[in-house]
Amino acid sequence: MSGPVLAVDQGTSGTKALVVCPERGVLGAATAPVRPRYLPGGRVEVDPAELLGSVLDAGARALAEAGEPVVAAGLANQGETVLAWDPATGDPLTDAIVWQDRRAETICRELDAHGAELSSLTGLPLDPYFAAPKMAWIRRHLTRDGVVTTSDAWLIHRLTGAFVTDAATASRTQLLDLDTADWSPRAVGLYGLDTEKLPEVVDAAGEFGTIAAFDGPPVPLTGLLVDQQASLLAHGVTAPGAAKCTYGTGAFLLAHTGDRPRRGSSGLVSCVAWRLAGRGTDYCLDGQVYAAASAVRWLTDLGVIDGPHALDPVGATAPDSGGVTFVPALSGLAAPWWRGDARGSLTGLGLETSPGHLVHALCDGIAAQVVALAEAAGADLGAPLASLRVDGGLTRSELLMQTQADLLQLPVEVSAVPDTTALGAAAAAHLGLDAGLSVEDAVGRVGAGPAARVYEPRIDAARAEERLARFRSAVDRSS
Repeated sequence: MSGPVLAVDQGTSGTKALVVCPERGVLGAATAPVRPRYLPGGRVEVDPAELLGSVLDAGARALAEAGEPVVAAGLANQGETVLAWDPATGDPLTDAIVWQDRRAETICRELDAHGAELSSLTGLPLDPYFAAPKMAWIRRHLTRDGVVTTSDAWLIHRLTGAFVTDAATASRTQLLDLDTADWSPRAVGLYGLDTEKLPEVVDAAGEFGTIAAFDGPPVPLTGLLVDQQASLLAHGVTAPGAAKCTYGTGAFLLAHTGDRPRRGSSGLVSCVAWRLAGRGTDYCLDGQVYAAASAVRWLTDLGVIDGPHALDPVGATAPDSGGVTFVPALSGLAAPWWRGDARGSLTGLGLETSPGHLVHALCDGIAAQVVALAEAAGADLGAPLASLRVDGGLTRSELLMQTQADLLQLPVEVSAVPDTTALGAAAAAHLGLDAGLSVEDAVGRVGAGPAARVYEPRIDAARAEERLARFRSAVDRSS
């Protein structure tokens, strides 16, 4: 079955919805903001009603702009955000604890003796970034009522009545057995969640219910995928040897590793890329930068710039960072360091330091972390990456993208479509409609396509290493 699909990307700071037609491209698009609350003690929360409202708002407006019915819908989600909710009424029982939240560090410390076992079982290190520690924290400190799940299961239930989560999202909890792509009784028990009713783990493509919340006839929900894996799919990275990085609230680099999990030794996590009926399970390596656009927002809140659009004009007022080094560990450091205790730092400041210097230092700090992820991916894959495909809102900054190419010493290929996560949800929806469709054909219908621009390095390897060494030294000093 061919025809337009509604693809929804429910993200940390907003929801994007596209109506995507295989023949005519994007017919309608809309965004709706989401406003997480950044609280003392590393806590980050959001009202669940705001998540659902943003999905309904963006979806309705994208459909209205398209002006024609869709044959199916796909949903991408933000992964490790969790909440407790009443399965009888669908009402939330807690706020949603966002993936950036650090409050479950105490849970992780208590399980430290089991860290190696959990990592071997699930592919993930002990860290409050993942869903299971936050789920256990909710049960210990907030409520024993209802169910506690990742946000996608709640959204799907509110939209269709189903109680499911896709295998890739489940692999971000630290409760999934990486080899079987199903819940691990051992991991669930270690977290004290063995009496919980967990959602059914389903494929990324299938029939999961119908959505009747929009004008017109009910729409079948046929695609489900966690955000970064959806982006990986849209980039067409369906075989080992390539990688992509998405620059959103955080920055996330994923490299496809084939049909068997590859438990890396360089600090990256191993997780499900997608599971498709009749095609088995694909896996990937995943590395995270916790603060990318959120670091830009922080600089904006200080009044240094007036938004992401100002990175390039303000950066153009200085030739470089002027000796300033910025480690934007505003929510700790993720892969490959896994230092939740790390704090952001600005060093090398002087009376001559200008906003332009700070912008360059921020771009260096984001790009240097992505370089660490790319190097770790190359080490685990046994060969260095040949290039990096990128997407996300911050790819609009020429300064950041050129900085990335310079420090990576590789071409950086910017997607022609910034909303690749939604496109990946659309590809999954097409696969759910037509079981005979190949993954490559599904991606070809809606995928990101050729790069809009390729940034080549403009500095030599020695100069890049000098800048990276300065950043690594600053990381070593951060605490």
